Amino acid sequence: MKESFGIYFEPALIMEIEQVGISSSFHSGDKIIEIGQYIKGMPLLLSGAIKILREDDNGDELLLYYLEPGDTCSMTMACCFGDTKSEIRAIAETDVELIMIPVRKMEEWISKYRSWRNFVFESYHNRLNELLLTVDGIAFKNLDQRLVDYLKKKAEITKDRNVKNTHQEIAYDLHTSRVVISRLLKKLEGLGKIELHRNHISIIDL
Repeated sequence: MKESFGIYFEPALIMEIEQVGISSSFHSGDKIIEIGQYIKGMPLLLSGAIKILREDDNGDELLLYYLEPGDTCSMTMACCFGDTKSEIRAIAETDVELIMIPVRKMEEWISKYRSWRNFVFESYHNRLNELLLTVDGIAFKNLDQRLVDYLKKKAEITKDRNVKNTHQEIAYDLHTSRVVISRLLKKLEGLGKIELHRNHISIIDL
């Protein structure tokens, strides 16, 4: 707990988090939050990585951003404060450990602890910037560059230059088709940027 959030929070706040927070663990691929679900608490990520996805009317997904240790999800916070259903899906990208903070404490701590208030505002700011980058990528970048950015971010998040996602999973995250992703990956391999294997993609020089 202190390793992830000690830089933000006062000792008294860390003590309260440890008293009221509910610790949970998830394996890679587990759904943590589902679309349409009422959120009863705010997750503080201790270890691992979580991907946050949005779904369109056809059931197709779009990757919005990742959460890393020390992060929380601003869209989840908004649901908690507004007592509304989740509009995002959160999936464990790697094995994950987190602490869920009850809604009543989230509101209480905003007035009680300056560090918590700053953390909430900073989280909103950071997630908004990431959403803007996602929108910019869709609006201004071609799919080739979005795929490269996706692979680089995936390697950064997992700390592994072997990306273990199928072509279909990548297509889901980038809101496109598997055929298109396979063609672009083949092109990147031809340029010597990656190597395609049966169960993973090795990043050589992106």
